Amino acid sequence: MNPVYEKVIKCYECVRKMTDFEPKIGITLGSGLGGFADKIKCVKEVSYKDIEGFPVSTVPGHAGKFVFGYLDEVPVVVMSGRVHYYEGYDITDVVLPIRLMKLFGAEVFFVTNAAGGVNRDFNVGDLMMITNHISSFVPNPLIGENIEEFGTRFPDMTDVYTAKYQEIIKKCANDLGINIKQGTYCQTTGPSFETPAEVDMFRILGADAVGMSTVTEAITARHMGMKIAGISLITNKAAGLNEKPLTHEEVKAAGDEAAPKFEKIVKAVIKEIYQTL
Repeated sequence: MNPVYEKVIKCYECVRKMTDFEPKIGITLGSGLGGFADKIKCVKEVSYKDIEGFPVSTVPGHAGKFVFGYLDEVPVVVMSGRVHYYEGYDITDVVLPIRLMKLFGAEVFFVTNAAGGVNRDFNVGDLMMITNHISSFVPNPLIGENIEEFGTRFPDMTDVYTAKYQEIIKKCANDLGINIKQGTYCQTTGPSFETPAEVDMFRILGADAVGMSTVTEAITARHMGMKIAGISLITNKAAGLNEKPLTHEEVKAAGDEAAPKFEKIVKAVIKEIYQTL
C-alpha cells in the first residue's frame, strides 16, 4: 500500500473512532479567524495530537484541532490551526488534513489565510477573494506515486477556485457593505518573509498577495474533486512597500483587528454555498 495513502487512512480511522459526524464544507482558518471556531455549534473537537501520526501545528495563534459541528444549519469541519511546510513537515503531511476533510464527507473546501499585499492598491485590513494562484515556489503535494483513490495523475488546474463561488463571495460582500478585492495568491515556503526583490518578482509574475500556505492545500482539494473558495486577509504590505520591518506579531494584530469583518463574510458565504449543494 502507498505509505501516504496508508497514513491518511489510519488518521481517518482514528478520528472516526471519536466521531462519525459528516460535514458538507471543510474550512481552514488563517490568522485572524482563530475565534471563528467558537461560532460553531460544536458536536466534537478532535485535537491534532490525539490523531495517531497527524502533524501538529506549532505556530503561535493556531489552536491545533478539528471542530466538527454546525454553522447555523450548515454541517462543517473546521481546521482551527493549519500545518505549514516551514514547520519541517513533509508536504504530504501538510496537506493530509485536506484529504481527511474530503474523506469525512466535505464536498467544498473553504480556505482562508493571512497574506502580504503585493498589489500596491491593497491596504492592511483589505480582504481579497482568491481567483487564481501561483504554486511555482513550493513543492507540489502530488509528486510521487499517484494515489488513484484520491484523484487523477494530472488534475486540471484551469479553474481551481470555483467560479460560482466567486460570484457568491462578491454578492455577500456587496450585501454586507464590505469592499472586497480580488486577485492571485502566491505561496512561498517561509518562514522568512520575502525580500523586496522577491516581491517585485511576484508582482511581475502577476501575484497580488503572497503567503506561506493555501496553494498546496487547494491543489490537494482539487485533486480530490472538491470545489474551492478562498479569501485572504491582507495583514501587511509586502517587503519594500512598507517602511518598517515585518513581524509575525504585526500579522497577528492586523488579523485580530479585521476578524469581525472577516468572520461576517465567511459565515455569509458558507451559508450561501450550502444552499447550492
